[in-house]
Amino acid sequence: MIIGSALLFSLFFLPLWNVHLVAPQYMEGLGMDIYIFDIRGEEEFDISKIDMLNHYVGMKTIPKPEDMWEMTVFPIVIGTMAVIGIIIGILGFFKKLKPKFYLIWLVVMSVLGALGMYDFNQWLDDYGSDLNPKASIKLLDETGKLMTYKPPLIGHVKMLNFDVDSWPHTGAYLMFAGLVLVFIAYLVGNHSLKKAT
Repeated sequence: MIIGSALLFSLFFLPLWNVHLVAPQYMEGLGMDIYIFDIRGEEEFDISKIDMLNHYVGMKTIPKPEDMWEMTVFPIVIGTMAVIGIIIGILGFFKKLKPKFYLIWLVVMSVLGALGMYDFNQWLDDYGSDLNPKASIKLLDETGKLMTYKPPLIGHVKMLNFDVDSWPHTGAYLMFAGLVLVFIAYLVGNHSLKKAT
């Protein structure tokens, strides 16, 4: 429980998600690493290059941390949940709390994670569809409507001549590993409790 909760602190140092674009004119690719507190380019000028490309089709610039409430709230939520989890783990170790509190923490953390994914998807939807009508390039999709450029929440999509991939990054995998450890702690603690009674 303690280790699983502590792994959440990795999100303060490691990216949670990555969006990567490849096209014939950008064979090496352009990418964004999304942290709980910032959006950074994989390489030094990736963000400015992506913003330049987006400008032509009317997409907004990639927001700065101060422009997104999530970048303020997410670190507080993650830090709070990590500290609470560690305290629960310590109290459980000294048999002051039952293992059901591990499960309660896990459910709350899973719900918060799902809400975070929903919010991220809403942001991607707005980012790719709220286009400037005065953009220099206006393209229509196969139905004749103005094309949108929403990157996928997860997976691969072809947008014009770009291959766009969106996948969890190191921080997300460590967070998932932490949640698995908490579930194992609940199972082991529950089993020990049943044996003792």
